[in-house]
Formats: sequence, C-alpha cells, structure tokens
Amino acid sequence: MTSAAQSRPVVGIFWMVFTGLMFVGVTAVVKYIGSDVPAAQAAFLRYVLGLVFLLPMIKPILAAHLTTRQKKLFWARGVVHSLAVILWFFAMARISIAEVTAMNYLSPVYVSLGAALFLGERLPPRRLIAVIAALVGAMIILRPGLREVEMGHIAMLGTAILFAAGYLIAKQLSGEVSAAVIVGMLSITVTIGLAPFAFAVWVTPTLPQLGWLFLVACFATAGHYSMTLAFAAAPLTVTQPVTFLQLVWAVTLGAVVFGEAVDGWVILGGAVIMASVSFITWREALARRRTTPAVPETKV
Repeated sequence: MTSAAQSRPVVGIFWMVFTGLMFVGVTAVVKYIGSDVPAAQAAFLRYVLGLVFLLPMIKPILAAHLTTRQKKLFWARGVVHSLAVILWFFAMARISIAEVTAMNYLSPVYVSLGAALFLGERLPPRRLIAVIAALVGAMIILRPGLREVEMGHIAMLGTAILFAAGYLIAKQLSGEVSAAVIVGMLSITVTIGLAPFAFAVWVTPTLPQLGWLFLVACFATAGHYSMTLAFAAAPLTVTQPVTFLQLVWAVTLGAVVFGEAVDGWVILGGAVIMASVSFITWREALARRRTTPAVPETKV
C-alpha cells in the first residue's frame, strides 16, 4: 500500500478515472456486439486476441518454477474466472450496462464474506453491517416481486461470486509469486478454460467482430495497467470511491448510445453498494491489511 509520504492523490485519482473509462469502454463494445457472438465464444476470443499482451510475462512465469500446489491453485482460479467471464458476457447482452456495472460492485463484498468463512479472517460488526447494506443495495437494484428478475441479473450475481472466489485464490498466491506471474497465469488458464465452451457454440466471426473483440482486449489491458498505476500513486481509500464514476458513465452511455432508460433504483442501489465497499476498504486501511479488491480488479 502507498505510504503517506509517497502518496500522490491527484495522480492516483487521474489513473483511476482513466481506468474507469477503459472498463466502461469494455462494457460498451461488448454491449454493441450483443448476442451476435455467443457469450462463451466472445469471452474466448477476447482472451485469445489479448494473448499478445502476455509476451512480457512469459519470462517471469518460466522463472517462477511453480510448485504443484501453486499450479493447482492457478488452474482452480482459471476455472472459476472462466465461468465468471462467460456469465458476464451473457449478462451484458441481456440487461442494461448500468445494472451490470452496479451489480459488479458486489464482488468485493463477497470477498469479505469468503475471507471470513474460508480464510479465517475476522468480520467485525461494523464490516458485517456494511456487507448487509451492500446486499440490501443489490435487492434495491433487483427489486424481486416488484419487477421481473431476468436471467441476466442472475448471471451477474453468479459473476460477482465467481470473481470473488478467484480473488480469494489469488490472495493465497500473492505472497508467493509476482504480480506478473499471477496476471499471466490467469490469462493462460482462462484462455484454455474458455476453449471447450467456445467451441461448443462456435459460429464463424466476421472481421469487424474480431476487430471489436480485440478492442475489448486493448481496453481491458489498458484498464488493468492504469489501475496498478493508480494503486502505486495513492491509497485505496483515495482511489476506490472514484470507481463509482463508472456507474455514472455507464448510465450515461446506456441512455445516450443504446437508448436504455435511466433507472433511479439502479443508481440508488449502486450507490449503497459502493458506499459499503468504500467503508469496508477504509476499515481495512485502518487495520493495515487488505481483504477486499478495488472494484476494477474483478473485471474481465
């Protein structure tokens, strides 16, 4: 975590704003492609086309001399992340960009629950209240009984849980190998993990579709890189609240470009979830440990 002496909040905020724009770009392109390319195939092509960015990570991966246990953990993360990405692409084609963005904020909340249940970490009363508040925020978005809960909503709930599971696995590896190895192995295992799902529903993509999916890979890679710059420049307590701007941009993009209705309940629910996540992160900063990822870390 960035020390107070090294903290550059303006720089950190700038890079986190840029990160948000990149990830909103990812959602915009995937929304534009829609269901023309099956979700599993679109996810697979996004990772295959993004392997070009993996080249600098090959040397650190080979030099890491991974143990059998580490390889098993990496493959387990690859499996859950593959399923999460498929569900995310599926949801993007069926519900609004704002709903996908707001519900994606739930991943850090599930991480807190998972860390308490499976890693033995404490879940103090204040943090538990924040978790409950975030789940209330999800119910505000879904409003079961007051409107139809679509398959896209259910897919996003699954996406957030699976992303959280992947992060908890990565957390066990973070003290053993470098970030480059963790990112590189994720790209490799997810590409392989998505392959059978993609081939099962394969349709021949057009050149424009391949171009759009390569753009998704570019946006996602740029977003992950700028996110690391944000974390290096300023503490999470400074950068994480900025991620709420993604919801603002997602609502604007959905309304202006895709003609999606602006749903005040989605904005309210997203705000409740984001406030809860920010509180959890603040409490983690006070405790000088981190169990909750910033929202963009759970992106595809």
